[in-house]
Amino acid sequence: MRLSHAILEKNAFLLLIGTLVTVAVGGIVEIVPLFTIETTVEHVAGVRPYSPLELRGRDIYVREGCYLCHSQQIRTLRDEVERYGHYSIAAESMYDHPFQWGSKRIGPDLARVGGKYSNDWQYAHLKNAQQLVPESLMPHYAFLADTKLSTNDIVERMRTLRAVGVPYTDDQLAHAKQDLLTQADPGADPKALLARYPKANVVPGHGRPTELDALVAYLQVLGTMVNFADPATERRLAQ
Repeated sequence: MRLSHAILEKNAFLLLIGTLVTVAVGGIVEIVPLFTIETTVEHVAGVRPYSPLELRGRDIYVREGCYLCHSQQIRTLRDEVERYGHYSIAAESMYDHPFQWGSKRIGPDLARVGGKYSNDWQYAHLKNAQQLVPESLMPHYAFLADTKLSTNDIVERMRTLRAVGVPYTDDQLAHAKQDLLTQADPGADPKALLARYPKANVVPGHGRPTELDALVAYLQVLGTMVNFADPATERRLAQ
């Protein structure tokens, strides 16, 4: 064995070949499974693409760097499950480009924050977190309430995501802007919106959506799509 290593280390050509073979094998092991992603990530009932307003809220979440202080990944550890809820599953992030798992928890995990607090609480917390949680280190985002939400490119954003695998339908694209406005207007009829995006949370934007409305809509959907109390879901996850 020592003699073989000595020969390899003294011959630059053999060392190069050995290095290339090692890198190639490692690359194949890492890359090949990605081509089977459609079969390795199982679809779970309830998981859907984000509604137009939720999608814009997610864009703002990323833009403001919220993932730097909040994770969206509940591990299977008992203390995390007891504090945050059911552990995260891959299917919940299948339409995230990129995913927002995060790597730090300066603030709490947000994977199951949807519906945990009211819309009013979310608005107040985002505007001035310290009013509700005095020890919070979170910056103020009151300026988002005064920033009109850009809606003109929502169809293009959805088309781009469809190109990378998010299954937005032609019907969803055709009604994208109307669905966005409906979700931000408590006075509008949400029937068509909810048919296309079940469990979409209507926020009090009065039909003139701001960036804060979009961010609240996004936060309020996190962790609400999958019904973990459904026996069928439990059986699927146990397989």
